[in-house]
Amino acid sequence: MQKKDKSQTFSALRKKHPFFIYENFVIERNSQHLILKFLFNLSDDYHFSPVIKIPVSANRNFDITQPAFQNLVFHLGMAELISYWKVACSPRVIIRAGVLDKKQVAWWTKLWFMGLGEFLYTNGIQTSKEELLKIEIETDRNYEVFDFEMSKKILVPIGGGKDSVVTLELLKAGGFDVLPFILNPRGASIGTVLSAGFERSEFFEMHRTISPRLIELNSKGYLNGHTPFSALLGFVTLVAAWISGIQHIALSNESSANEPTIPGTNINHQYSKSYEFEHDFRAYVTEFISPDFNYFSFLRPLNELQIGKLFSEFPNHFKSFKSCNVGSKTNVWCGKCPKCLFTWIILSPFLTQEKLISIFGANILDDKKLWHTLDELTGVAAEKPFECVGTVGEVRAALNMLLQNQEEKHIPALLEIYKNQNLLTNIPANQLLKQFDKNNYLKPDFEQIVKKALK
Repeated sequence: MQKKDKSQTFSALRKKHPFFIYENFVIERNSQHLILKFLFNLSDDYHFSPVIKIPVSANRNFDITQPAFQNLVFHLGMAELISYWKVACSPRVIIRAGVLDKKQVAWWTKLWFMGLGEFLYTNGIQTSKEELLKIEIETDRNYEVFDFEMSKKILVPIGGGKDSVVTLELLKAGGFDVLPFILNPRGASIGTVLSAGFERSEFFEMHRTISPRLIELNSKGYLNGHTPFSALLGFVTLVAAWISGIQHIALSNESSANEPTIPGTNINHQYSKSYEFEHDFRAYVTEFISPDFNYFSFLRPLNELQIGKLFSEFPNHFKSFKSCNVGSKTNVWCGKCPKCLFTWIILSPFLTQEKLISIFGANILDDKKLWHTLDELTGVAAEKPFECVGTVGEVRAALNMLLQNQEEKHIPALLEIYKNQNLLTNIPANQLLKQFDKNNYLKPDFEQIVKKALK
């Protein structure tokens, strides 16, 4: 990704907008939706009111003023405000919607700094965690830790890519009662649920709306960039699980998400999908929200090569899944981005070329314009793409497997380039396919399902 030098803009905006306030949140209910509105204030110059709507069909009847729900919504607002704070990176963040103690402040400060590592890097901003922001509390509004009654269902967030397909199908096959969850439903995510045999009415949905003022400021030259979306999703799923009376929240983040995007640094596009964040999030939720939630990644023991192999066993999803961010709005594979190339590569050892072309619409591995992207994925370039892609070792292993299985006379252009580079892998593909990362939070019954699938 091309870096920009926004360091002067960063300094100027911090002087112009020295504080950012989380004023409050509002919970309303009408005949159609449960509505969560967050009130943010950028130095009394601009105000933001992002909204999350939950269709009434997903609501169980409960008192929206009860302390447990207030706690959940307050914390969701804390995650939401990062996207709005980043437009000016105000040095002071004032919280008036609820109390945070010193330990909580330290937790959020770490999330801010680590989760915005890509944002700071790509904007050419050099700062420390201590310099980036100071969180100040201006309220005595406390939220107590709570207990709640839970069903045996499992909430599974669905993004529309191959990973959530594998989680959904394996848990279903394991005999668990699963409730798919979708934030802002789109073609691929709905298609995943339908292809897995659920009805259109059998998933929990939420609709998140970005404040128009944020888009307006971005167009005026304010700061923009990647934020830790998966951290926001974590707090969103807590709300959905509590409303549904569900304990288990099964994410689909794999061990590969732990690898930094910039080698030798802590800058990771997937920080809020990493094991480190999962560990921190679980500890925070237990201590400050409720010990009854079990937020974990079902695919954490696995790498991308293993997930690609498992996904290849679910042909009913081949037409509906999409992992392309560029084409997400129109529900297509663009065929030109790192996600498209990576997904093709990681599936290529397990699906025929004809099958892959039927999925993607063209032979992406034959597009020489993606040469630089290939170099980023295979570690030839100085940094990986700022996308949710596998490790350098996994990509090389997949390409090596493809070369070994290549029977056609015509070798795709990018595979020919890779072949001539003679790149080695630290771990052979057959070893990668047998790995089981012990750094995970799977309970024994979940672990058995994953191990059985690998066999």
